[in-house]
Amino acid sequence: MIVVMKPGATAAEIGAVIRKAESMGAKTHPIYGDNRTVVALVGDLTRVNREVFDQMEGVMHTLRIQEPYKLSSRTTRPENSVIEVAAGRVRIGGPEIVIMAGPCSVESRDQIIEIAHAVKAAGATVLRGGAFKPRTSPYDFQGLGLKGLEYLAEAREATGLPVITEVMREEQVPMVAEYADILQIGARNMQNYGLLQAVGKQSKPVMLKRGISGTIRELLMCAEYIVSNGNYNVMLCERGIRTYETATRNTFDLNAVPVLKEQTHLPVVADPSHGTGLRELVPAMSRAAIAAGADALILEVHPDP
Repeated sequence: MIVVMKPGATAAEIGAVIRKAESMGAKTHPIYGDNRTVVALVGDLTRVNREVFDQMEGVMHTLRIQEPYKLSSRTTRPENSVIEVAAGRVRIGGPEIVIMAGPCSVESRDQIIEIAHAVKAAGATVLRGGAFKPRTSPYDFQGLGLKGLEYLAEAREATGLPVITEVMREEQVPMVAEYADILQIGARNMQNYGLLQAVGKQSKPVMLKRGISGTIRELLMCAEYIVSNGNYNVMLCERGIRTYETATRNTFDLNAVPVLKEQTHLPVVADPSHGTGLRELVPAMSRAAIAAGADALILEVHPDP
């Protein structure tokens, strides 16, 4: 359920609604939009009386949210959320398409700094790079860990590009958040609920990748774990799903982009590199993703693939 405040509702009126809702056993999440403020009520609502709120000062009306992803729903917040990265130097979800680019794995200091300069010159505004890498085989390179984070920080210092990198476990969250501007939750961890709750309790923006077998609703429910723990700076990433098709590494589900834009206010990122697994398809699928409504692209770049 949401309580929609009138335009210009005062802080005192909003606070009164929050206190009343919490006295009835609900958990509250005030959401401040450009045109209105909404107080979302979640949890046990059996004692909540809608009529009480309808009579309170500053309240426009109340509304039941039918979707299970209450806080991420477009009904709760009709306008698009815009996520500010690195003190507002980059804004994801606004009118400009954001390009994040860099290597899948940070391999060395020289490599990541070389790539950082190259992608900045090409127009990227965020540097991607993996310091911790989940691999299908336990014998494959798993990333440089802390040293990789330090190299990413050096690349940011050299170029001014904010950094996005993956966090794989709950205990890594404080360390990765110290170095990264955006925390990435990889496809394999989409439903790692403990990790989702952990990144929800810190303030850095989070990019949540869709799992290879995850439905759109499951992706939105996983985002809800993050948002319900207090971090509203969440973006969703379509990076390809597993189907019977073998011509490409994954099936890049472009349908997901407009569907997500319709169902949620959270920004949508497209990953055509992992979505196809074929570099010759990345330019076409990048353009297609933007045409479908994606707010940002995340692209894999390597000087010697």
